[in-house]
Amino acid sequence: MTCANCARTIEKALLKSGDIKFAAVNLATNTGFVVGKNVDLEKIRKIVESVGYGISEEPAELVEEKRFKRIKKNLIISLIFTIPVSILMIINMFFQKVPYFSFIEMIFGAIVIFYAGRDTIRGAWIALTHKHTNMDTLIFFGSITAWLTTVLSLFGIHISSFGAIATMIISFHLLGRFIESYLRDKASKEIKNLLKLQAKEARILVNGEEIFLPIEAIKEGMVVLVKPGERIPVDGEIIEGISGIDESMISGESMPVEKKIGDEVIGGSLNLTGVIKIKTTKVGRDTFLSKMIELIQEAQGAKVPIQALADRITNWFVPTIILLAIFSGIFWYFGFDKFYPFIENAREYLPWILNTNDPLSFAIFVFVATIVIACPCALGLATPMALITGTGLAAKKGLLIRNAEAIQTMKEVKTVLMDKTGTITEGHPKVVEHNLSNDLLKIVASIEKNSNHPLAKAISELSNDYIDIENIEEKSGEGIFAIFNGEEYFIGKPLDYSKYSKILDLGYTVVEVRKNGKSIGYLGIVDPIRPDSFSAIKLLKEMGIRPVMVTGDNERTANLVAKQVGIETVYAQVKPHEKLDIIRKYQAEGSKVLMVGDGMNDAAALKGADVGVAIGTGTDLAIDNADIIITQEGISKIVDAIQISRLTFRVIKQNLFWAFFYNLIAIPLAMMGLLHPAIAEAAMAFSSITVILNSSKINLKSYNKTFITKKKKLACCS
Repeated sequence: MTCANCARTIEKALLKSGDIKFAAVNLATNTGFVVGKNVDLEKIRKIVESVGYGISEEPAELVEEKRFKRIKKNLIISLIFTIPVSILMIINMFFQKVPYFSFIEMIFGAIVIFYAGRDTIRGAWIALTHKHTNMDTLIFFGSITAWLTTVLSLFGIHISSFGAIATMIISFHLLGRFIESYLRDKASKEIKNLLKLQAKEARILVNGEEIFLPIEAIKEGMVVLVKPGERIPVDGEIIEGISGIDESMISGESMPVEKKIGDEVIGGSLNLTGVIKIKTTKVGRDTFLSKMIELIQEAQGAKVPIQALADRITNWFVPTIILLAIFSGIFWYFGFDKFYPFIENAREYLPWILNTNDPLSFAIFVFVATIVIACPCALGLATPMALITGTGLAAKKGLLIRNAEAIQTMKEVKTVLMDKTGTITEGHPKVVEHNLSNDLLKIVASIEKNSNHPLAKAISELSNDYIDIENIEEKSGEGIFAIFNGEEYFIGKPLDYSKYSKILDLGYTVVEVRKNGKSIGYLGIVDPIRPDSFSAIKLLKEMGIRPVMVTGDNERTANLVAKQVGIETVYAQVKPHEKLDIIRKYQAEGSKVLMVGDGMNDAAALKGADVGVAIGTGTDLAIDNADIIITQEGISKIVDAIQISRLTFRVIKQNLFWAFFYNLIAIPLAMMGLLHPAIAEAAMAFSSITVILNSSKINLKSYNKTFITKKKKLACCS
């Protein structure tokens, strides 16, 4: 694909198949995303090939590397012939006539167009034979028209020869493609850094011996040995050893994390200090790193609503430019004598304007300049290039953006709803008080062992001696029921919170134990507030965003935590389905709502919010209802997400403005005969490069310069 029209053509063909309900083809990443029923790769391949394109199953980075090498080779060949013919053209025009210059133009031009520029000709031919147009169509018509003037002049037809200009057009086009490819590769460096973290092999232990196996051969349950300084090759659980682990490339957290027996580790993280043995729990595409890369690539390949306008324009762009170029040529052919004085006056200030008295020569000059000045590439790259760099920066900050549309929506968020447990608090609660006997404690711990709720985990750790429990049923937002020795037990929310007022005043969360409906005990649990929650709430307020706590916990505990972190609005003892009602309330008031939760009891709320953000820890990537996943830390990442959204969208608008502005100014100038075709092609290439360079401003340095200063000022004031 060479321009947005190529991507648009493939999309339309896919959607016409009937089985495909949604298709998004991304020019910047050369990827496609398809949703439908009864669809397989072969069917998609046939559809794509039917409009002249193809599908590669090679890794994207390998395809891009081959493309880059091919462009580089063709550029070198074109420059070998273009530079001397350009020098000869200047000598021929301003100093003395060069013998056989027209023959040199024709031969050199043929080599540059038909050999160095063969990919452009192939692209134009594919488009024309499949009844559509693309960027290659414009370059092909422009260069071949210029070259044919040389051929015609050699056959005795009185016309100015533009053969040298034809070589310049192709060379500038290839130079633009080369720089564009290099910058696109640089812009997507974050995803490439993640790909580099994927191990090629792992050291496993078999009967006490160390054996190196390709990563593809590693299976669940195998024991992997990792020494200090080595990257951990698999997701797994430490079964022997203690070490500091650097997870910065995955979580964005620079400080090493100490891991011991029983802790989970992530493939791609770096083992720093000790020798550890890891039992493999996930392999291949199921690993955290693989899913992380997949999610980022999916977001980079998606589209945001603002791109729809650019897509509609580019759909008609190339055919319109061809018509305008033909119209301009005809206009100047028949109106040359009438407007010649205008050209004479303009030439005093713009020496590159063709100096000729021949209407046909000037008409061709204008036709070529108009057809090569237009640039749908800049429009097509404006949004996807910003998305590539934006999602890359988000990944570096510990954020996985699953839904690219969230980037456009987040900048408009005015209300942030957040759960308490595991969101504002650390999600690693501890039981600090209880009145249960040892026997009852064993039963309660055994029941809670079957739940994934953070409070349940804290309770289950009170005993190591578990017993078998029957008929376990967990009710979201309420608690857990179970049968033991014919008796029904319930562990969860108290029926009457007033009984526990003294404990609640201390800020404890109370979990009640009931047997056959009668209260028989309680547990007081404390979940420490995340250190970053305090500054995050202040920053949200500073940004004009209203923070709201929505929790299933009791009102006293919720209000105490809210007061500590600075939240004024609290909804306590809220059931999961009621969170969605609260979101709808704020949305009805005209507020864009962001919901952040732990991804367990908050699924409906995450889905119903304008932007859903899930706190994902470790290898927890099974949060299908969230638009964004925070891989580590807490709600301070919400601030980062909103700031990255604002920065990315600002760059998207700048890109679109310059792309529109460039075409709006350049096309009329070319039609008026005020631009030389070589300058026009150079300007066209520069417009795409400008969009990519502007997109590269979305980086860590720019983010820190713009937003970290604000955080430091706020921290000083607090």
